[in-house]
Amino acid sequence: MGKRGIGARRLTVIPNEDHGLFAAFAPKPKELPWQHHGLTRCERVIAFVEGLTVTAGKLAGTPFRLRDWQREILEAIYATDEAGARPIRTAVLSFGRKNGKTALAAALALAHLCGPEAEPRGEVYSAANDRFQAGKIFNEMVAMIDASDHLRGRINIKSFSKELRDEVTGSLYAALSSDAGTKMGLSPSFVVYDEFGQSADRALFDALDTAMGARDNPLMVVISTQAPTETAPLSVLIDYGLSVQAGATSDPSFYLALFAAPPDSDPWAPETWALANPAIGDFCSLEEIKRQAGQAARMPSKEPSFRNLILNQRISGERQFVTAREWMACAASPRLDALAGQRCYAGLDLSAVRDLTALVLAFPHDDGTVDVVPYFWLPADALDERETDDKVPYRAWSMSGHLQTIPGATIDPAFIAAKIGELVQTYDVAEIAYDRWRIGTLTPLLAERGITTPLIPHGQGFKDMAPAVDAVERLIAEHRLRHGGHPILTLNAANTVATPDPAGNRKFDKIRSRGRIDGMVALAMAIGAMAKTMPNADWEPLCAVI
Repeated sequence: MGKRGIGARRLTVIPNEDHGLFAAFAPKPKELPWQHHGLTRCERVIAFVEGLTVTAGKLAGTPFRLRDWQREILEAIYATDEAGARPIRTAVLSFGRKNGKTALAAALALAHLCGPEAEPRGEVYSAANDRFQAGKIFNEMVAMIDASDHLRGRINIKSFSKELRDEVTGSLYAALSSDAGTKMGLSPSFVVYDEFGQSADRALFDALDTAMGARDNPLMVVISTQAPTETAPLSVLIDYGLSVQAGATSDPSFYLALFAAPPDSDPWAPETWALANPAIGDFCSLEEIKRQAGQAARMPSKEPSFRNLILNQRISGERQFVTAREWMACAASPRLDALAGQRCYAGLDLSAVRDLTALVLAFPHDDGTVDVVPYFWLPADALDERETDDKVPYRAWSMSGHLQTIPGATIDPAFIAAKIGELVQTYDVAEIAYDRWRIGTLTPLLAERGITTPLIPHGQGFKDMAPAVDAVERLIAEHRLRHGGHPILTLNAANTVATPDPAGNRKFDKIRSRGRIDGMVALAMAIGAMAKTMPNADWEPLCAVI
């Protein structure tokens, strides 16, 4: 057929009554179920999908039969307006693992390549974070083609390049990876983005989404378990869909089907499992979920992964340094008026010129408790940009006094120095532990103001951070910390992941954490400085780990 290559094979093209190609050389084919007269657009898609064969799992070899929940999804996506057009342009489908995601995605891709949704010279793509993941849908499509007498005769398969060509419509399919820079010349008619929840950015999504503008009725289907964080690209899409569902946003082109267990539900209850797994007890094994739940209940390290992948909740598979319950148990407010003149220790995490800077004061008391008072800064001109990037209400926090803004587009260290000068006049600041990053821009300004408080460098590696991290953890676990529920410090605590080295020493990991953790780094340095120097016997448990 002219489209050869490694993995390509000989075709026997079956003429198609819709397109009339090769009609002079072959008899008219038998009408296929999805070509019956009088079917709606959605009914044609359903008939096509149910003409395919299940190729894997315990139902392998049986006809593809859509379940009621799958039909509801297709009825929503392929609903038409008065003109017969499909309003939906973006559909987000999210549920737990092993609920038939790959098979459904492959069936829809075939419907747009060579079925009722195909258009002349259409372009169909499966996208994923890597080529292996994208190729899973390709492999499923090939298996479905091989199991179909009708499709096997018209689809040219190039296994090496993971491409398909329908010789009747001239439509192409390809599996794409996340190198978005090479995708600008495409003109997709249909895209299925697999496991978008694991994507670190939305570059490929945006490249494909904007490329669909040349098509009359394009469709993007995102099909994935939830991302582990609030700021992930998929989380933003899902939140937008929830806003559309609630009527707060009007967008008839967007559809969301979300199957997820609520955050406050019992993770070990079968009825909770069913909320995120519509195929449970069917082709999603109830026994397998029960087994995984049992392990997660017995091994806390497995619980985050179970909640994210099985219950479809936004919980990182990385083990959090502190749970929300543990942190909020320490949310009592320090009495600021009673702290004047009291001895304290400070931790300072200076940022790059446009990011969050954090200063945390730790006030130890004779009963072994610690009051925590944090301060945060951002450049005023970058506030909207940072709010958009981090997906948190920095402007509202600025208005409430929880965030200090610095005029201009960058962090001016003079404002940090001025605040430190104010604090040393109010409190007995024993020392300031600091990250060496950019400290050279601050020390001359402190000297100009006559600030003589010792500045102590605090390394960020395992050797220096491990005892500080252990001390913070112990204070939280024993409810000896009072942080007042400061919203930015609370957000930083929720984001924090502690990474161990082979010896079990831990440090706060900014790369693996879910967002900004500057306040927790500053807190650890302050607690570390305090625990090293406090002579009070009540602090022996903390000093022992330093």
